Amino acid sequence: MGLNARRLTLGAMALLALVCAAAAIDGVFLARQTRWNEVIASGTFPADDKRAPPQVMFARARALAAGGADAAREDAALRLYRSLEGDSPLGQAARFNSANLLMRQAIAVQGGGEPGKAIALIELAKEGYRNVLRVDPQHWDARYNLERAQRLLADPEELDAAPPEVQRNAERAATTMRGYSPGLP
Repeated sequence: MGLNARRLTLGAMALLALVCAAAAIDGVFLARQTRWNEVIASGTFPADDKRAPPQVMFARARALAAGGADAAREDAALRLYRSLEGDSPLGQAARFNSANLLMRQAIAVQGGGEPGKAIALIELAKEGYRNVLRVDPQHWDARYNLERAQRLLADPEELDAAPPEVQRNAERAATTMRGYSPGLP
């Protein structure tokens, strides 16, 4: 029985070592997540940290967009949002936020001296809202904002493609002429 007890002890020690290794790996991941959460909470984002998770980049873009009506900050926020526009839920939120930022820019431009420049921004915002709705048709905030954008700048009405009028005195096609039947069998 000494051999079986030794095998049982070795198996238990191997299992314990495996559990300790998994706990250490989880501890490293938890410490990393805690560090990134502290970065988000403090608002001191790294300049261009390629190792930053998408959530940190999203929070940085949101902070840049909320920082005021500075064009450079808004452009930086739009670039960050565009880099996050994957098919994930975070990408969906990035598409929605970038469309909102474009609408804010359009409203600011429209209220200024050159309201014609707002047209392109409104069209881009409407396309952003439509992209959000293609992925999630039940996204009510995007529906509402798209409707508001439509009120600012309605889509051109599609003209019914009616056939052109036929002139009464025009020549008729050869297919409408009476045919001659040679009397086929």
